[in-house]
Amino acid sequence: MSHVLDANFVDRRDPNRQTSQQLERRQFTNSHSELSDAAREIADAIDGYKIQHRRRFVTYEEIFQVIESLGYHK
Repeated sequence: MSHVLDANFVDRRDPNRQTSQQLERRQFTNSHSELSDAAREIADAIDGYKIQHRRRFVTYEEIFQVIESLGYHK
């Protein structure tokens, strides 16, 4: 099967692909610039948690733990 790939397409499954040190991929975006200061603090804390614990996705319980660790409470 022959097909033309977009020049910007990177096949991450290619075992011969040379990788350089890259930034962590995020589920949606790397920018939290559109968020309020409080929401940005939570987003950054969750991103930090995901990196520290090598988790791509987190549970609601983990999100709650991160928010509590920032001092928020009901």
